[in-house]
Amino acid sequence: MLPQDMRQLSIEQLIQLADELRSETIDAVSVTGGHLGAGLGVVELTVAIHHVFNTPTDRLIWDVGHQCYPHKILTGRRNRIRTLRQAGGLSGFTKRSESEYDPFGAAHSSTSISAGLGMAVGRDLQGRRNNVISVIGDGAMSAGMAYEAMNNAGAMDSRQIVILNDNDMSIAPPVGAMSAYLSRLLSGRSYRSLRELMKQIASKLPDPLERTAKRAEEFARGMVTGGTLFEELGFYYVGPIDGHNLEHLIPVLKNARDAENGPILIHCVTQKGKGYPPAEAAADKYHGVSKFDVITGAQAKATPNAPSYTKVFAQSLIEEARKDEKIVAVTAAMPDGTGLDLFNQELPGRCFDVGIAEQHAVTFAAGMATEGLKPFVAIYSTFLQRAYDQVVHDVAIQNLPVRFAIDRAGLVGADGATHAGSFDTTFLATLPNMVVMAAADEAELKHMVATAAAYNEGPCSFRYPRGEGVGLDMPEKGEVLEIGKGRIIKEGGKIAILSFGTRLSEALKAAETLDAMGHSTTVADARFCKPLDEEMIRNLVETHELLITVEEGSVGGFGSHVLQYLAMNGLLDAGIKVRPICMADLFIDQNKPEIMYDIAGLNSRQILDVALAALNHKSQNASNLSAL
Repeated sequence: MLPQDMRQLSIEQLIQLADELRSETIDAVSVTGGHLGAGLGVVELTVAIHHVFNTPTDRLIWDVGHQCYPHKILTGRRNRIRTLRQAGGLSGFTKRSESEYDPFGAAHSSTSISAGLGMAVGRDLQGRRNNVISVIGDGAMSAGMAYEAMNNAGAMDSRQIVILNDNDMSIAPPVGAMSAYLSRLLSGRSYRSLRELMKQIASKLPDPLERTAKRAEEFARGMVTGGTLFEELGFYYVGPIDGHNLEHLIPVLKNARDAENGPILIHCVTQKGKGYPPAEAAADKYHGVSKFDVITGAQAKATPNAPSYTKVFAQSLIEEARKDEKIVAVTAAMPDGTGLDLFNQELPGRCFDVGIAEQHAVTFAAGMATEGLKPFVAIYSTFLQRAYDQVVHDVAIQNLPVRFAIDRAGLVGADGATHAGSFDTTFLATLPNMVVMAAADEAELKHMVATAAAYNEGPCSFRYPRGEGVGLDMPEKGEVLEIGKGRIIKEGGKIAILSFGTRLSEALKAAETLDAMGHSTTVADARFCKPLDEEMIRNLVETHELLITVEEGSVGGFGSHVLQYLAMNGLLDAGIKVRPICMADLFIDQNKPEIMYDIAGLNSRQILDVALAALNHKSQNASNLSAL
């Protein structure tokens, strides 16, 4: 089925379609894993939008994109829906290259109104009449960018429809038939025309009377709808309405579709996980799921071989915070994902979830630092990109001791390119005053949490990947590391591999093979990209024929800083060969992490290939010898 097949269906047929769509979504995600609760909450809304609007000519933007699984099923991708988040399969988010029904990629939140306004302006300048619909929800309205866009859109008075998917009851109470009737009435052309007429009449009155009439009308509408904030931003507000009732939704959407001008906001109240009891009962646990049993709701959980890096971070921070009451923690709507839910359980009142507002989180932490607190800001690498200006201006320039705990550093598997932690080392290590660390394993992460807690001379960061550690025996307590000092893991004499971060285990595998081939290899863990351990690097260069740097980040990061130091100090003049290995210059789609690292060129086999090529061996020998 495609959307055009839905436009002649009756309400009864659409209700049946919604029931089938919900069942298909549940079944598909049970096979692949992924985001479940948000998609189940918009099943009826998805059906209603595609029934009423002429997609893809009418542009439909989903924000955040993980609400889009039902949309994908209805737009010609049902036969591929069980490839979600798999290698070569469908993305877990909207993706322009995947379908004409995805006009804008939205993996991060709060972008849809800005993008929709841009599309509306493009439409107007080219004389077209299609609609632009932005569905924003699942917390995305907590970010300032959405309000910046609404402020701009309201001032421009461009025809645009925003549907607020309010699925956590944060804005409005439950709604009923009377609210639905009023929403239909207020969104209709007759009322809107009458309102414009009354505005014209009021404009002819003396100024005090005009202002009084306008305020009275707005007050009356606010009493009925509660939409005063959106009206002040220039949007015509309709709602709240029941987002699961097609008989309520469809007339309101048709009225919005047929409106002549101006931006409209339709406020829909939905239930996250709607129609699947396990998801309704635990919306947080069913936001993102692994494969699960549809009947019981039990999620498949592999037995961990080692604690996750996220859990090690959380437990280490709790230990430090018990000793130091000035330590506080900040997250941007990801308490579970960053482990700060555990911190909050242990130390309530010292953990702050600011919503999907990374910019605010950073400056909020900077403010706390000015008052002598020790804030740890736990944010995924990909989301920290959104707050870079605040990191520069509000933290680094003022040399404030904010600690950045960067989760999901490196490649992340099923979430693909949009969530890869590729750039944080590069964009942080360029900043004066910033200390930049990377944990090679879970024990090192514990030490870096302790180091960050003790370091109060300026900002610092430490990065760590998604998933399990390598299975080390954990130290009883974190050790405060000497700033800017690395460590030698294995001594050799011909090749030196200098690793920054968790590629250390792959460097050790490559070194083992090189040793077996007669190429004595040193392996070192840099620990710090900034400041560099210049003494250790100079030693490695002066005592080896070849230096290879390895990092799970983009060009411009650790390897570039090492090369800068070597070049500026004349250490390349002696003929030492240097080969920096970093992520390939491309965005890598979802796959198993080990395959993604193969594509990126960061596994032991590629490190071996680079070493042999630099020594003038035939690189194809590496694959044959990598099993040694």
